[in-house]
Amino acid sequence: MTHAPSLAEAHGLSARLFRVIDRMRSDFAEIAGEFGLTPLQARSILQLEEPQPMRALAEYLSCEPSNVTGLADRLEVSGLVERVAGADRRVKLLQLTAEGRRLRNQLAERVAAGSTVTAKLSAAERRTLSQLLDTMLD
Repeated sequence: MTHAPSLAEAHGLSARLFRVIDRMRSDFAEIAGEFGLTPLQARSILQLEEPQPMRALAEYLSCEPSNVTGLADRLEVSGLVERVAGADRRVKLLQLTAEGRRLRNQLAERVAAGSTVTAKLSAAERRTLSQLLDTMLD
């Protein structure tokens, strides 16, 4: 027999989930800083495994395309990305440079090792968490 959750239980679970999210964001920001990047720059570099239109990156980052223009400018000046023509020459794609790919690989390894989720949970616990998250998101 299951009991309906109380407000206190719902609040307690939600509060802990938000604390985990805050810790994950903080961990990510710290790791990005180790590479001289802002969290937004680091997220962009991790997302650019394949060249993609700036609009697609803006959608992924949940920001306006005009924000990605400035972000791309800064990453390009740093030698991490370059703008290339897509199949439709009117669409510019962002792609990582060789230096950007090297940095992406290092960043990905560091994020995977230093994430709150991966650092504090065993493989079995991560699988269970994944299933629970899927259940909540269905």
